[in-house]
Amino acid sequence: MSQSCTKPYRILPAALLLLACFVTGLISDDSEARLTFSVWFEKSLCPEDIDGRLLLLVSDVDSAEPRFLINGLGDSQLVFGVDVDGLAPGEPALIGSSALGYPLKSIALIPPGEYNVQALLHRYETFHRADGHTVKLPMDRGEGQHWNQAPGNLYSTPRKVRIDPASSAPIEIVLDKKIPIIEPSKESKYVKRVEIKSELLSKFWGRQMHLGALVLLPEGFDEHPEARYPLVIHHTHFPSSFWGFSEKPPDPDYNGRWKTYFDYCYKLYQDWTSDNFPRAVIIRILHPTPYYDDSYAVNSANMGPYGDAINNELLPFIEAKFRCIGEPWARAMFGGSTGGWTALAVQTFYPDFYNGAWIFAPDSVDFRALININIYEDSNAYYSEFRWKRIPKPLARNTLGHLRATMEEGNHCELVLGTNSRSGDQIDCYQALFSLVGEDGYPKPLWDKLTGEIDSDVAEYWRENYDLRYILERDWAEIGPKLVGKLHIFTGDMDDYYLNNAVHLLEEFLESTTAPYYGGEVVYGNRYGHCWFGDPDHDLSVGLYTVVQRFLPKMIEQMLETAPDGADVKSWRY
Repeated sequence: MSQSCTKPYRILPAALLLLACFVTGLISDDSEARLTFSVWFEKSLCPEDIDGRLLLLVSDVDSAEPRFLINGLGDSQLVFGVDVDGLAPGEPALIGSSALGYPLKSIALIPPGEYNVQALLHRYETFHRADGHTVKLPMDRGEGQHWNQAPGNLYSTPRKVRIDPASSAPIEIVLDKKIPIIEPSKESKYVKRVEIKSELLSKFWGRQMHLGALVLLPEGFDEHPEARYPLVIHHTHFPSSFWGFSEKPPDPDYNGRWKTYFDYCYKLYQDWTSDNFPRAVIIRILHPTPYYDDSYAVNSANMGPYGDAINNELLPFIEAKFRCIGEPWARAMFGGSTGGWTALAVQTFYPDFYNGAWIFAPDSVDFRALININIYEDSNAYYSEFRWKRIPKPLARNTLGHLRATMEEGNHCELVLGTNSRSGDQIDCYQALFSLVGEDGYPKPLWDKLTGEIDSDVAEYWRENYDLRYILERDWAEIGPKLVGKLHIFTGDMDDYYLNNAVHLLEEFLESTTAPYYGGEVVYGNRYGHCWFGDPDHDLSVGLYTVVQRFLPKMIEQMLETAPDGADVKSWRY
């Protein structure tokens, strides 16, 4: 198989052979060795050798740079990728027709024509982990694991290029730009930013690792130094700022969607600072990993002990610094999608540490319905198998049920963006989060990214460690009494990623068990899609923008009802 640079790849030879055979089988023999892109960078831009993923981006629209037009859905533009290992300044890396692409599998399949072309080199760092494995991964650099925005990544100025797969003349692309560092968001009277070094994570990863948080302080925090506050954790994707909260009224020139957003941002500030609003500290945790924009706040063989690090290192620091009560009865969580799964998982794995989880549109909480896969009974993640045919499994839909992408398409897009679960995208995150460590040090995949074939041994590992419905049922005698009244679950019944199906399976268990009865709630939004935040009267965005006003009072009410004798239920209620 041809290689993309003069130095050999350091990835599994068997995987490379399979990939080459897969792609080469899609193109004719006489086109296989023709079209080639030669990509390099000058020493003045970057003096050191680079490990990473080299991406060739091709677009036939002018709406944005090609690097911003790639996704796993139907409207994606073209991307092709190869791994580079120790690529030196001035050394060309070659992207030929054997490089895997998405949505087209090879550059040999691009119709002749003029396109916007761009290249980007997503940089990897070498980690010498405590488990003895050495791996190369893209460390987050303040952008939340987005390859097209990661500071330090090299990329080329987009330019119009005539592409003809039958041409043998190489197309040269020079990486002439570097993505600049991202300045952290500014603090204010109400919004603060904290960061600590995590000893647990630093030991695991073999380098300094940090945890942080954006902190929203209650009205009167400075004026009431004697007050101690409840702590509420909003689990969400990597937050670059405390979005949804603005101390300034919206610009009157805003219109449309952004006017609605800024109107609600200012409305939260007005409610937050009003006389009768509950007083609490709300935080959003900064915990991006080398695999994803957050850790899901649980311990993982591949990602490290993030659950223990957050609960035992970060939260005690925050509670001491911002005068929180620091007791389980005075802690609650909420979150949607990734944050919804996180809230349920953390409440399940640390049942004594929190006093309630408000769970919105959670990622699959039962792996019999991992999107549209039953990982224990299905043999293939991409197709439903029948006697005379097989039907592609869907990945995404709209609220009318119209298909937006299949599982195979979404996985192949990720594979182009990064081998060994390094795309920084959702399904690769599941592989890194839920799987055991493979012999090469990277996550052992639940299924083959090319073929979809499921590994039943890995599925069993997922079940025993991260299938939340299974774990709740398995351990209910021990943890059930600690969870009574603490689980509040909301999902749209037309979730874009079919996540409502797993919620139904979880509800069946919760409603059927009486030893003890869970005493919470499961609520479905009629014909609402993904990220329904429990508002039956408005669209999804409004529900998200008002979730604090609608649910913080309920969290505080639960805290007051369950506070132990002698607890401080007065100093913060001014």
